[in-house]
Amino acid sequence: MSMIRDLRAVVRPSLRRSGQGPYNGYNSYDATRDPSASTAVVDCAVYRDGRRQPGERCLTPREAMRRVRDDGGFVWIGLHEPTEKEFAGIAAEFGLHPLAVEDAVHAHQRPKLERYDDTLFTVFKTIHYVEHAELTATSEVVETGEVMCFTGQDFVITVRHGGQGSLRSLRHRMEGEPELLAKGPSAVLHAIADHVVDGYIAVADAVQTDIDQIEIDVFSPPAKGSTRGADTGRIYQMKREMLEFKRAVTPLLRPMQLLSERPMRLVDPDIQKYFRDVADHLARVQEQVVGFDELLNSILQANLAQATVAQNEDMRKITSWAAIVAVPTAVCGVYGMNFDHMPELHWRYGYPMVLVGIIGVCLAIHRTLKRNGWL
Repeated sequence: MSMIRDLRAVVRPSLRRSGQGPYNGYNSYDATRDPSASTAVVDCAVYRDGRRQPGERCLTPREAMRRVRDDGGFVWIGLHEPTEKEFAGIAAEFGLHPLAVEDAVHAHQRPKLERYDDTLFTVFKTIHYVEHAELTATSEVVETGEVMCFTGQDFVITVRHGGQGSLRSLRHRMEGEPELLAKGPSAVLHAIADHVVDGYIAVADAVQTDIDQIEIDVFSPPAKGSTRGADTGRIYQMKREMLEFKRAVTPLLRPMQLLSERPMRLVDPDIQKYFRDVADHLARVQEQVVGFDELLNSILQANLAQATVAQNEDMRKITSWAAIVAVPTAVCGVYGMNFDHMPELHWRYGYPMVLVGIIGVCLAIHRTLKRNGWL
């Protein structure tokens, strides 16, 4: 089995919403044990030769790092929304840069790749598609989260924010492929990047279905009694959701290109080539998102044009009926002036002749407007 096949088998999971909370079955932490311990830690494990070392149910980050420095391997620590106090001990133990620590704690960062001394700091935005029975003007289409990754020579620290983007299933799969974990922390970084980008692909496919439905609704003949203006809110809401998607995808393209093209001491050469695959998939998603935005612009313009045409049709109908009503209004207005000398005022058939004349003129105007498409 080739290396790339193994990588894809591990880091391309079915994208399902995972649960939250501690990493059950592995670790239970007491924050009072030492400064590096934290209640935000959901898992902490030492990997040597690609295998998780047994007998470490209560292992703290400090103990894990001590074992790595004594016996080799690397430690992978996962945290969920740590506070400054909770993260301070781990940051001090692993010598993390204060600026990167601040970004990891406070979140709301754009995707990026930064190097601080012997540590790579990578920020990923995770995207989750929100299932909905019907797309409305207030529907939430995508949910965003963040995953920060500190990568060193002998450690990986992942910090997750938001309810999405759990790495629990990814860790399980990688533990089932020890030859990948044997490549070190850079293999974990690649797996996380590929996991996040695969999430983008799944969301893009789901969003495509929503946009197709909007397009069908806009260009299909309206149901009797309905108005096309109702679609405008849905289109605008989808554009707002695509803006969130774009903010996650576009800034990440350059970091993935750097990881795939520029030699880095912290990235194993055998792993680096596989970042090209991630960058290619990310570029495809980025093109899709840009295409979605342009398509939504076109749909919005078409919808507004249809609304304008519908308004013009309504105005023509109103104007046509006003022209028809103007005839009897004018004639009756003349005969209501109460002059003594009025045409046919005392003629026996004057009244019915005026009525016939009014009806005849109105019918002629109606026929003309009907023939010209105004009615």
